[in-house]
Amino acid sequence: MDHKAFLGSLSPEQRTELTRRSNAPALVHLALHWGLIVLMGLYIGYQLPLWGIFILPHGILLSFTFNLLHETIHATPFKSNRLNTYVGRICSIAIFLPLTWFRYFHLAHHRHTNDPVNDPELNTPKPETVLQYIWYASAIPLWHGNIGKIIKNATRPNNDPYVPQKAKNKIRTEARIMLAIYAFALLLLILGQVWLFWCWILPLILGQPFLRLYLLAEHGRCPLVANMFENTRTTFTNRIVRFLAWNMPYHTEHHVYPTVPFHKLPMLHTLIEQNLESTSDGYIEFHEKYLKSLNG
Repeated sequence: MDHKAFLGSLSPEQRTELTRRSNAPALVHLALHWGLIVLMGLYIGYQLPLWGIFILPHGILLSFTFNLLHETIHATPFKSNRLNTYVGRICSIAIFLPLTWFRYFHLAHHRHTNDPVNDPELNTPKPETVLQYIWYASAIPLWHGNIGKIIKNATRPNNDPYVPQKAKNKIRTEARIMLAIYAFALLLLILGQVWLFWCWILPLILGQPFLRLYLLAEHGRCPLVANMFENTRTTFTNRIVRFLAWNMPYHTEHHVYPTVPFHKLPMLHTLIEQNLESTSDGYIEFHEKYLKSLNG
């Protein structure tokens, strides 16, 4: 059974239950995730005893707000579309990833998952050597790409094939607003607000490599085929990682049925489990196998 046949086998009642949105689960999850970010940020900002040891976990929590941004693009975490938009904007600014542009990029990735011609994610090849793996994990290419994309969108017309003409002005305005915010933050930093460095910039730099390695497991070494059961990986992991990633380790499930909210993915998993083709028993196992497959 491929993913299309599976979707066709679901009853109307199952579809309704799986896709029902609710504010409550996401608000609780958001309060915990952002609450930890705020508490650690305050601890670091006030330089309380042993504050330096919290910079890395704080950065991981910040970096993994990418998963919440990703969910808001699908308008699934909250029933309220306003909440989806506002929360997505905050995450977007926090991690230097323009929301509107990323929405079109990501939806094209969903339409053409692992299609070598049309999937924009494949424009950045997966690591094939140890040096490429280290370079990828460093997140330097990510920073170069994201910041470069913001600057490019702010200064010239966007020409990405997956961006419709109607969105180009919005993307330009968004990029210019983001640049203005970052310029103001830089000015504050120059004027002595060093907490911005310790509580935001440095943690993100240290936390992004963990997100990069996490994301590599979603499609890395999956077949370049159309069936979502094969071209996307579900990674079995613990509750902490699932919490941090807003249940996106259930990634095959998400690709098979993208309108299912994050808190319903475990339910979808129970229906889909026997059809999964690409899985890993944890991220350590995935990366051990990936490293063994590399050249040099």
